[in-house]
Parts: sequence; C-alpha cells; structure tokens
Amino acid sequence: MPPFANTSALESFRPLFHPRSIAVVGASASSVSGGNRFIRHLKAFGYQGRILPVHPSAERIEDLPAIRSLADLDEPVDYAYVAVAADAVPGVLASGRGKLRVAQVMSSGFGEIDGGQAMEDRLVAAAREAGIRVVGPNCLGVHSPRARVTFTERTGPEPGRIGIVCQSGGLGIDILRRGRGRGLRFSGLVTVGNCADVSAAEIVQYFAESDDTDVIGLYVEGVRDGRRLFETLRANSTKPVVILKGGRTDQGRAAAASHTGSLVGSDHAWVALARQTGAVLADTLDAFLDTLLVFQCLTPAAVPTRRVVLFGNGGGTSVLGSDAFSRAGFDVPRLPDDIVAALTALELPAGSSVRNPIDTPAGALQKDEGRLFPRILDVVGGSGALDALVVHINMTVVLSFRHVDMLGNLVDAALRAKADGFAPHLALVLRSDGEPDVEEKKRDYRARAVAAGIPIFDELASAAASLAGLRLVEAFRAGLDGQIGGRTVSRRSAAP
Repeated sequence: MPPFANTSALESFRPLFHPRSIAVVGASASSVSGGNRFIRHLKAFGYQGRILPVHPSAERIEDLPAIRSLADLDEPVDYAYVAVAADAVPGVLASGRGKLRVAQVMSSGFGEIDGGQAMEDRLVAAAREAGIRVVGPNCLGVHSPRARVTFTERTGPEPGRIGIVCQSGGLGIDILRRGRGRGLRFSGLVTVGNCADVSAAEIVQYFAESDDTDVIGLYVEGVRDGRRLFETLRANSTKPVVILKGGRTDQGRAAAASHTGSLVGSDHAWVALARQTGAVLADTLDAFLDTLLVFQCLTPAAVPTRRVVLFGNGGGTSVLGSDAFSRAGFDVPRLPDDIVAALTALELPAGSSVRNPIDTPAGALQKDEGRLFPRILDVVGGSGALDALVVHINMTVVLSFRHVDMLGNLVDAALRAKADGFAPHLALVLRSDGEPDVEEKKRDYRARAVAAGIPIFDELASAAASLAGLRLVEAFRAGLDGQIGGRTVSRRSAAP
C-alpha cells in the first residue's frame, strides 16, 4: 500500500505543491545539470523556502551548502527533485527514509524503455519501503505559482485557478507558456511521466479538493488505474475537466508506449469515460487551451447554451462562422422581428445587416468612432433571444481607420457590458494578419478582456469548438442527453 494511503489527496500532495523545503539530488558542482537549472529557476521565481542540494562530495552547489545524502538531512523535507542515473534512484529513495515526503524523479530509463520495467519496479519498492510517494519517473517537475516553485523559465508568477496534470514534460512547458499567452492562469501543473507510483487520478483528486482550483486539465497517454480516474471524475460535480488524450490512434498508441511506457486503452473507452463523467475531450493542444480559457472566464449556465448571435465586420467571415457554430451543434437563429426593428431603428449605415449574423462593415462601423456597438449590445443583450454573443473583429481592417480608435471603443464597450452584468455568454474573436504591430495590440486587448472574464479567440471556428465544450458541461449538469459537437452527452450510458 502506498504511504499516506489513508490521508486525503489534499494532505498527501500539499508537500508537492506547497513545499516548505526542497532537496535537489543531481545538481553538479562543475557543470550545469538539470538540478542546477532547477535551483536557478527556484531562485528566479522567488521561492522562499529552504533549498538543500545533495551531492556526494561538493561542499557548495549554486552558492548553497550541500549535504552528502538525504540521510544527512537535519530535519525532514517536503519535496525532493531527483535527477540522477536510473540505477541510482532506488538508493537515493532508500536514503530518504523518514526524511522525505514526496520525491519527483526526472530520470529516464525505466518502464518507457525495453527492459526497463524491472528498474521501475525497484524504484517503487524502494519508495514504499522508505515511506515516500514518488511522482514520475521520466518527467520534468512541478509548477506552483502560489508557492513560487517552478521547473522552467518564462512562466508567469501570477497564480490562477486552473490545475493541470500532464504526462509529458515538454507538453507541460507548452501548456504553461502558450497558455499564458492566451491569458490562462494556473493554480498548479505537475508532470507525472510514467506514473509508477503517484497516478494521474490522485493529482486530479488533489485539484478537485483544492480551494485554489476551479478548472482541471489533464493530458494523459494511458492510465493504470482507470477505474479510480473514472470514479474521481464522476465524484467531481463542480469543477469542469478538460482532457487532452494522447495515443488515440494506432500510431499514437505506439508513440505513447515509447514515450511514457503507457499501455493505452481504446479510444472508445475514453469517449465513454467523458460521456459518463461530463469531462470535455479536446482533440488538439490549441483546443485544450481554448477550452480551459472558456471555463476560466465563463460560468456554465443552468440551461445549455444553444442560440448564438454573431456580430462583426466581414460578411464572408460571418458565413464561415455560421457554418462553424452550426457544425458545433449551435443555432445561429434569425432574430425576432421586434429585435430586428430595434436594430433597424439605430439607423445603421448602408452595408449593414441586422439579421443574425449582424454584419457591420468597418466603413459603416466607424460611425461615431465605433460607439455604435454598445447600442447594439443594449438591444440584443436584453432581448432574451440569445444564449451567447460572439463578436468578431478583423483587426487589420479596423486598425486601418487610423483617425479613430474603433477597436479600442469596441473592446471598451464589451468590458463595460460585462461589468454591467451582460447576461448571455460574451466572447471576442480578434482576427489578425500576424503582423507584429497588430499582434502587439491583440496581446494588450487580450490581457484586458481575459482579466474581465471575456475569452478571446483567434478565429470563429476556435470559439465555436470551445463554447461547445462549455455547452457539453452545461448539458451534463442539467441531466440532458444530446449530441453536442459530434459527441453524445448522457448520464444514462452504460459503463465502459
């Protein structure tokens, strides 16, 4: 039985996410190894706890006094970063008996390689004998902004409310950095590698119990305790879970076996798991991040989102957007006559359309420097005719009207509407040509909007796919069956 088997996940893994002291096994006295980089990241990120390098002969590592062995610790430490040769890891863990709660083993050469399972079994046996929980092996580390702990650079110190369990170290870095660019803020991220001891399900349970986390993301290639993951997700009724599953094809399963040694189950089982637990399955990293962003910004409604109104500049884009939302299971309905009459009364310039999509070319939108938008918001927002409003702006075109700040006025109007309690879900799509000056403005507007609780996407298709995830959770919580985004939602489906 693993150590701490009778304690809550929150208690068991608090030393991992909020360590008061950290031992680093594998830092070099003469070069820069993974252990050295980890110590440097800790210092740069502002970690305030005690750092204890462990080295068999060096007196100091990274300007810190070193100890010879975990057995020489003068008091127990919460967490150890272990990056030594695979065959040395069992001995390191054995030396931490009574001195260490959680070790994360970065080393490779275990179950992910041919003939490596025996070494992985030795690792687990040594950890159990020493009373230590082990995360990994074959991973990269943990990121916990509130504790000022990170294993990488160029990550934001701002704590958030998204918890991530990631079976891939490199993908974990992608999630942190690319997610930050989208405005995602994390409560924690842990790379779990081969999951020889601590399972992905246990970390999901930690985030489910943590008051610091509202949304859970999981990248996984395979699980050894599928029933526990199922039961954990099933018991979690309040926090949306987004799953990016690797190895859903024959070729992907072969790649996963050599990456983390995972025995990957059938794709049908994962679809069934999502169906029965209300988790959202994402197909790509971009979709995973965008769906997490939706749940960071928007609160699932009691009634599933169905009716979407599109507003923006660009007739062709509106047509493509209508297709994307229709394919994702939404209605883009014609607006009721009284709403059309109210919009017509605004005397929109020639070239505008007040049907759904509401299309106002940039040349028309410049009327009153773009201040037309808040009037449209007032009309449609209080109409009861929509569940979500998606505003799409061709930034390159709008910014070419340099004598007015149409884009700024549009975004400001959306922020004011959100602050005033705009009832339907509100999302923005800022489309650009990728030019640096346009992208810089997008970053500024994205930061303001996401901070205000408005998700921003690059394209309408991304918005549609991500809002479909929101709708799936809304439908599941409402106990409804339905085909949403190509996937069936049902509480009554048979167990996998």
